[in-house]
Amino acid sequence: MKLLVIDGQGGKMGKAIVEQLKAAFPSQSIIAVGTNSIATSTMLKAGADMGATGENPVIYNSKKADIIIGPIGIIAANSLLGEVTPRMADAVSCSQAVKILIPSSKCNSYVVSTQELSLAEYVSLAVEKVRDHMAESRFL
Repeated sequence: MKLLVIDGQGGKMGKAIVEQLKAAFPSQSIIAVGTNSIATSTMLKAGADMGATGENPVIYNSKKADIIIGPIGIIAANSLLGEVTPRMADAVSCSQAVKILIPSSKCNSYVVSTQELSLAEYVSLAVEKVRDHMAESRFL
């Protein structure tokens, strides 16, 4: 199962996702792609197995991923203060991967049916969704 975590800004959300995924699935390889080098570095320090930065790595890895996890803005062009290019958003949106998206106010995108939870609570829900998908796919 190819897990891809995408984040931008300082990589705080990506860091939390990587840490919880590694705790839940210690032997699972995780690829971290940051929209900037700080986000990538933060996710690698959190335990991601591989990392890359920028538009082309998002496009390339989105094609090969089974699950993509990150802030909701990764599917919205020019979100994360402009760090997500239209080509990045298109690649993630068009990917055949299951997309597990976490609400973030930095993306100027709001899902009205969501609860107001902390980042840690949202990340825990995202990791549970990964667990459910992996179990359905018989990867656990």
